[in-house]
Amino acid sequence: MSDKPWGGRFKERTSGAVENYTESISFDAELYAQDIAGSKAHAAMLGRQGVITSAEVVQLLSGLDQVRAEIEAGTFPWRQELEDVHMNIETRLTEIVGEVGKKLHTGRSRNDQVCLDFRLFVSDSLRRWMLLARRLCGVYLKQARANADVLLPGCTHMQPAQPVSLAHHLLAYAWMFRRDVERMADCEKRTRISPLGAAALAGTTYPLDPSFVAEQLGMYGIFSNSMDAVADRDFALEALFCGSVTMAHLSRFCEELIWWANPQFGFVTLSDAHSTGSSIMPQKKNPDVAEIMRGKTGRAYGNLINLLTTLKGIPLTYNRDLQEDKIPFLDTDRTVRDSLALMADMLQATAFNPARMRRALGAGFLNATELADYLATRGMPFREAHHVTGRAVALAEEKGTGLEALSLDELRSLSPLIEEDVYAVLDYDTAVRRRNTPGGTGPEPVSLQMEALDAWLSTPLAWEEHGNRC
Repeated sequence: MSDKPWGGRFKERTSGAVENYTESISFDAELYAQDIAGSKAHAAMLGRQGVITSAEVVQLLSGLDQVRAEIEAGTFPWRQELEDVHMNIETRLTEIVGEVGKKLHTGRSRNDQVCLDFRLFVSDSLRRWMLLARRLCGVYLKQARANADVLLPGCTHMQPAQPVSLAHHLLAYAWMFRRDVERMADCEKRTRISPLGAAALAGTTYPLDPSFVAEQLGMYGIFSNSMDAVADRDFALEALFCGSVTMAHLSRFCEELIWWANPQFGFVTLSDAHSTGSSIMPQKKNPDVAEIMRGKTGRAYGNLINLLTTLKGIPLTYNRDLQEDKIPFLDTDRTVRDSLALMADMLQATAFNPARMRRALGAGFLNATELADYLATRGMPFREAHHVTGRAVALAEEKGTGLEALSLDELRSLSPLIEEDVYAVLDYDTAVRRRNTPGGTGPEPVSLQMEALDAWLSTPLAWEEHGNRC
């Protein structure tokens, strides 16, 4: 006879190879806090509905508190043969409180139990990501304020395009991470829905109150369809997508830091604490943190594809394939959490080099558009002005100088519309100051961006206002 909790109809023991292959305790033990929180809410509901006595509820809650204390003290006896976090906790609970421990599972299945645990875990992870991403936004905002007057080449196709303020460049990332937070918040609303009460797939005959459990756990609602409740993991997919987009944004900035830290650019100096050296070349200061973070982005993408592939052919309802939902998410959770925290620290410690950025403005004719616009405002059709400016660039390139260094006679040889006032227009600081359209790089829209981001950072997230019951 099998010694498994489900072994009543089995005559033989499960083979050791099968136990090793099918166990999940090696990774789902990370869900212990959510499992215990769900079990406490379920126990309280069973008592409230008269399924168990109030005295039994007290015993169960006390026993579950002891189990949690043992886990967090590192003394809990995890047993692989019990397969998963649920059975490990329930078995130890029964050892502590006696036979009443076996009543805890009344009205539920491991199918709705694991889904509840995982939803709570993913929700809690999303909340951590949101806090970390908001902190990173705050660092971008701080660095933007500190570098409001610094200019650098803005690029398209990795080629110098137009001058922009460093503040504007940094704030572009702040807006990306703000949207990441908004995506996470939207995902969290769909994730924190309780499936408990769906049981194995069809509901239960016990007079349960799923809404009470959801309320106790600070969830936003309950399932609408018991089969859907235990069968889908789209909430985890959505969270993995949110994590992947966040990593993409981190990776893009890592790419820029790697370039900017190269002495040929010299735009930034990374702190020693966030750099490494070479085992053979003593002079090296390598941006390894940024490189590894860029590499870990591919790992997050892989986890998303992993779960998408797992889910694509699973019929209703629960299938054991779904056990494979946790490893990719747990990995992405650690990756996103660590990357956001580390980037905030690294960016905070990064020193920018305004002089090198200013020097770079002189290479690449970043004021060419200013000349074209200057001619257009004097009545020349923009397409013609574009061609005239192109000839001016060719002339400056031939002479090995910038547009602003061409003489007035040289410029007027290209168009008689050009007057002495053109040099004020070609000034890089002027070019930036003039771009005051909404969202532009000029001082006014940049200041408005900072105000908007500051107001957003000062506003608590919706779940922060109501508290996290788990």
